[in-house]
Amino acid sequence: MSNLTFEQMLADKKFLVSDGATGTNLMQRGLPQGVTAENWVLNKPEAISGLYRDFVQAGSDVILTCTFGASRLRLEAAGLADRFTAVNTEAVRLAKAETAAGGALVAGSLGPLGQMLKPLGLLDETDAEAAYREQAEALAAAGVDLLVVETQFDLSEALAAVRGAKTACSLPLIVSFSYDRGTRTMMGVSPAKFAQAMRGMGLAAVGINCGKSLEDNLAALKELADASDLPIWFKPNAGLPSLDENGRPIYDVTPEDMASRVAEWAAAGARIMGGCCGTSPAHLKAIADQVRLLR
Repeated sequence: MSNLTFEQMLADKKFLVSDGATGTNLMQRGLPQGVTAENWVLNKPEAISGLYRDFVQAGSDVILTCTFGASRLRLEAAGLADRFTAVNTEAVRLAKAETAAGGALVAGSLGPLGQMLKPLGLLDETDAEAAYREQAEALAAAGVDLLVVETQFDLSEALAAVRGAKTACSLPLIVSFSYDRGTRTMMGVSPAKFAQAMRGMGLAAVGINCGKSLEDNLAALKELADASDLPIWFKPNAGLPSLDENGRPIYDVTPEDMASRVAEWAAAGARIMGGCCGTSPAHLKAIADQVRLLR
């Protein structure tokens, strides 16, 4: 882990490299369909450590913990509710072990809760806030450097997540939305509306991750940069997948394709760059090589 805070590292380096995909890389390493990545945190930790290690070696300044689906609500659905503390704590421990020598930061990942909030669903905002607060507390207690609430699509849930995380701890907080309808989320949220809702919430950065094409993500990035003065976290997918003969996803955007876009992403406002689904350590290294040229 680094002796620098997220804000200090960003000021020092100007541009940072995040990591790549968790789930799709673990699938390529044998994660069976229907088994969550969080299951492997406890039952195949060497695979989790290996992925963290590969990202650090590829040039990551920030790696996300394998806790995207580790809220108590998501773990209940996966049959792991009684392992809530163990999953979150162990995921952080494994990440810290791989970053100890190189100085990369460990970011606690908090993904969507997997349930729609009222009135569209059954989940109360207070229960959503409590779920995020509980996970943020567990990640902070385990020693993460910052928190990333990622792949959000609903403003109500994102705001509940911010309230929960801010109640839990004072760590730097990033919130990242996923735009899978061009420059709109599945709930119709635009980058400008997201930026407006997060204004004054005390965030360290706002972000974009996942989505569909590189072109759509770039358009969303430009809209977000126009609407927000905060640093922007940017982790687009490596395109959209097809399936191989074993049912595993294959992404058509190459490491060279993503590397060729880095200067454009930076010019559009991205400060922390990496990739989401389909982004391998090879993609990440190609991105990191280009980011170093910008510093």
